Amino acid sequence: MEQRTVLVVLFDGVQSLDVTGPVEVFAGAAAVRGGREPAYRIHTASLDGAPIRTSSGLMLVPDSSLADAPAPHTLLAPGGLGTREADPRLIDWLRTNAPRAQRLVSVCTGAILFAEAGLLDGRRATTHWAYCDKLARDHPAIEVEPDPIFVRDGHVATSAGVTAGIDLALALVEEDLGRDEALMVARYLVVFLRRPGNQAQFSAQLAAQTAQREPLREVQQWITEHPHENLCVDSLAARARLSPRHFARAFQTETGMTPGKYVERVRVEHARRLLEDTSDGVEEVSRACGYGTPEAMRRAFVKILGAAPAEYRRRFHAPFAAQQAPALNG
Repeated sequence: MEQRTVLVVLFDGVQSLDVTGPVEVFAGAAAVRGGREPAYRIHTASLDGAPIRTSSGLMLVPDSSLADAPAPHTLLAPGGLGTREADPRLIDWLRTNAPRAQRLVSVCTGAILFAEAGLLDGRRATTHWAYCDKLARDHPAIEVEPDPIFVRDGHVATSAGVTAGIDLALALVEEDLGRDEALMVARYLVVFLRRPGNQAQFSAQLAAQTAQREPLREVQQWITEHPHENLCVDSLAARARLSPRHFARAFQTETGMTPGKYVERVRVEHARRLLEDTSDGVEEVSRACGYGTPEAMRRAFVKILGAAPAEYRRRFHAPFAAQQAPALNG
């Protein structure tokens, strides 16, 4: 099997987890192969080869300068505060050299580096939710998708904030080496293999703004605590002591989300937790979350998470049922 070189670009102000998360996945994939040749060769490089300081103050020592780095199969651009005013020399290097890689991968705001280098024009991409609007505004040629934790478009893959880089790296290992090896890596990293790429970046409670008016805030909280109740607009409006039309308009204005969408997200979030933490059947979970039928819950899961409830549960628990694998260091 061909050994794939993963080149990780380092710069001052990089987010350390954007680097170490994917690196541990690729290194783990090398470890679980036992005596076989490691599937990945990991190489880190900064512009001049000098140590860099991450956004948390941690110092990282690269293997070489970018000029002396080996030709990569996979070029990985992490994010961090250093992407806000990236060194023009780094952008020039990416513009010239990145197209030679067989696969381009960004984590978090590393997508901004690719965008500045023109590598995402005409493509679908994502980044940390807090920067999606900026990416779309500054680079209209990119089709920015703010919800998924990662997006694949041909040989280019972009991921959302921080830990989403681990999800993307696991997806790439599964693509390269197969599900069994990816499962073993996930198991020893104690992570879920794998959150579907189009899973929302955050829960409904985090995605929506908190309403300013107390009646609307109370309704938001009541929805999260009673997903099994009748949550139609008329019922919620009565609880807020507003007319249905006024309530729907005010709720969307203050939370940035329609009541229906908020309810949908809350119910899916609650159902996910039940599937992860209990042995309740799909029909029982659907009743507990206010779905009229298991089919209604299945449609909501496929729409938001890209996987049916049974498949979601199987993916979540798969790492813990995987066969014993060689222990990874640490």
